[in-house]
Amino acid sequence: MQKKIQQAQILMDALPYIKQFRKQTIVVKYGGAAQINPVLKEKFAQDIVLLYLVGIKPVIVHGGGKKINSMLEKLDVQSSFIDGLRVTNEQVMEVVEMVLSGNINKEITTLLNHHGAKAIGISGKDANFIKAKPEDDGKYGLVGDITFVDKDIIKNLLKEKFIPVIAPVASGDDITHPGYNINADLAASKIAVAIKAKKIIFLTDTQGVLDKEGNLISSLDKDKIKKLKADGTISGGMIPKLDACLETIRGGVQSAHIIDGRIEHSILLELFTNDGIGTIIK
Repeated sequence: MQKKIQQAQILMDALPYIKQFRKQTIVVKYGGAAQINPVLKEKFAQDIVLLYLVGIKPVIVHGGGKKINSMLEKLDVQSSFIDGLRVTNEQVMEVVEMVLSGNINKEITTLLNHHGAKAIGISGKDANFIKAKPEDDGKYGLVGDITFVDKDIIKNLLKEKFIPVIAPVASGDDITHPGYNINADLAASKIAVAIKAKKIIFLTDTQGVLDKEGNLISSLDKDKIKKLKADGTISGGMIPKLDACLETIRGGVQSAHIIDGRIEHSILLELFTNDGIGTIIK
């Protein structure tokens, strides 16, 4: 009986947060171990379906770098990286789109639908809802810098009670253009700003932002981030992720969260508990 009482208390503790976020849109950037590990995939799907069933409107933007690497290797297609971005020629772009818009996107929608949601998978090419131009004047080939997001496409899907699952591939300028490979963090940020999301959550393979002793920094703002960049505490791959967070905050999103996707039910723990489990940027 005591265990049942504890379970009821957990639900009651979550109730104020459910009330607060009900009818609000939350963008989730899905990647890392949570996208690879079969157990974590299930837990992620359960979290998203619970949000959906209590009246929150999740929007999923996913990456897929590891599966892209694997497919490129299988097909013996060479690729390289500059500044952490995959240099994308037309041959690489064909594989990127096949993996992101095909394999991964449909796997996620199938999983969510199986657990009781109504998910629909799309890429930025669908209805031309994401448009882009070459990043840094084409330095990275077909890596794109988003110039336009048609927010009405996403809002209409949400209105019809769908969970949009978005592959970060953008349209080019003409019918023969192969499209653009978009960094998933930046795609999630642009989409969150365009649809005026309440929050954006980045699932990663770290606890969040860590100090020099390896301890979690639970809260950050623009000034703190600038200081931590300057002294080298924030470096490497965390820099573009935090830049994406700041972009969403400047665009009107209330808060951005970087959380550990390796923890089961990490999304629920971040949203529905007092302290959360990751780093929040306000």
